Amino acid sequence: MNTARLEAFSDGVLAIVITIMVLELKIPHGAELSAIVPLLPVFLSYILSFVYVGIYWNNHHHLLTFGTRATAREMWANMHLLFWLSLVPFATGWVGESHGSAMPAACYGFVLLMAAIAYKILQIQIISSSGRRDELRAALGRDVKGLVSPVIYLVAIGLAFVMPMISYALYALVALMWIVPDRRLERVVGEKRAA
Repeated sequence: MNTARLEAFSDGVLAIVITIMVLELKIPHGAELSAIVPLLPVFLSYILSFVYVGIYWNNHHHLLTFGTRATAREMWANMHLLFWLSLVPFATGWVGESHGSAMPAACYGFVLLMAAIAYKILQIQIISSSGRRDELRAALGRDVKGLVSPVIYLVAIGLAFVMPMISYALYALVALMWIVPDRRLERVVGEKRAA
């Protein structure tokens, strides 16, 4: 399969994920600014999840530019990633409705952790089959952010049972680490287009 087709399918799934999340946002009952206050947890969880989906969409695009044909392993690794990302609306909704409860905070972190692991598996599959293997390995380097993120998720999941708000702060910290597209891949992709 052409990687463009794989990317188009993934784009469609991620668009549906965002659509499901936005449909969960409720309209305030009242015309005063105070009517928004009860909806803030839902809105804030939506913003964080939207940022995460955007980060995966962006980095997924850059990663797939290193291949021209997708192997069966890459397709299954991609489906594995999409499975975990498709659970983001569920976790987001539960977090928004739970008002700082432990289990939803831990569940949200678990979904993020599994998506990070799935992305790493996809990365490994693309490296193993890419004709540009050395170029991709060099672009990824030591992948410090990719290694630190799951550790932060694990800490945040544990802290969810003690102080859920610290968990959310850690999830936001990881998002801030990744908010800028992966410049390592972006640089190599830019050099490829310039050549």
